[in-house]
Amino acid sequence: MPALRTITTAAAIHAETSAQRAAGRSIGLVPTMGALHEGHLSLVRRARAECDAVVATIFVNPTQFGPSEDFSRYPRTLEKDLELLAELGCDLVFAPAQDEIYPPGFSTYVEPPAVAALLEGKHRPGHFRGVGTVVLKLFNLISADVAYFGQKDYQQSLVIQHMVRDLNLPIQITICPILRESDGLALSSRNRYLSPTERQQALALSRSLRQAEELVRSGLREARAIAAALRNELAAAGIQRIDYATVADAQTLAELNTLDRPAVALVACHVGTTRLIDNCLLPLP
Repeated sequence: MPALRTITTAAAIHAETSAQRAAGRSIGLVPTMGALHEGHLSLVRRARAECDAVVATIFVNPTQFGPSEDFSRYPRTLEKDLELLAELGCDLVFAPAQDEIYPPGFSTYVEPPAVAALLEGKHRPGHFRGVGTVVLKLFNLISADVAYFGQKDYQQSLVIQHMVRDLNLPIQITICPILRESDGLALSSRNRYLSPTERQQALALSRSLRQAEELVRSGLREARAIAAALRNELAAAGIQRIDYATVADAQTLAELNTLDRPAVALVACHVGTTRLIDNCLLPLP
C-alpha cells in the first residue's frame, strides 16, 4: 500500500488530483476539521470501498465559527489523525495553513441556500456562509467524483447538497449514517469537552430522538406534540439551554404541523459549556 502523503498547498493538491482524474482514477473526498473519530473514519472507509483514490482534508475553518464559539480551543490532533488515516489506506491528506485558504485580502464568500436560514442558521449567524465558502473552495481545488459527509450534521448536508444542485457542481454528495457510542451518544469531536457528569446528561439527546421514533411508530402524527416530547426529555435531564428541538420537513427543514411527508427530528442544546446537536429521520406514516 502506498504511503499516505500530506499536501499543504492549494496548487499542489489541485495538480495532484487533476492528474489522477486525467489518468482515469475516481476520487473520493472526505472533508474534515480533524480531531478524527470513528464517525469520520467510517466516511473514509466508504470512500475507500467506492473510489480508486481517497483524499481527506484537515482544516479547522475559522469562517464557520462565531465570535463567541470555540475556534481557539477546537481540538487539533494532526499527528494522530494522520496515523488513523494511514491505517485506513487514505491516499492523500490536504492540510493547509489558514492563509493558504484565506490569503490576505480574501473577501469573496458564498451566499448559502435558503435551507441554511433556519435552525443552525438562526442560532449561529454566518456559520453556513463559512461552511459553503470553504466547501466550495475544496471542491474547486480537489477534482473529486464523490464527497462524503455525515448525517449528524444534517442541516449542513442539506446546505451542501442544495449548493451543489444550484451551482451545477460536477460532484456527487453521499451522506453516511450517524455513528454512536454503545450508550447512544452521537460521535462528535466536541464530546471530549464533556465531564463524566455532563456526558451522562448528554445521553438525553439520543434518548429524546428514540422516544420521537417510538411516538411515531405508535401512531402519533402531531409534529408539535413530538417536538414537545423532545424538549421535555432534554429538560428532564437538567439541560436548561435548548436552542431547538423540532420536527421538520426532511428536505426544506420547515417546521411541520402533521407528519404527512418525510420528516426529521433535530435537537441542539448546551450541556455545560459544550454545544451538541443530533437528529434522526422519522419513520414514514
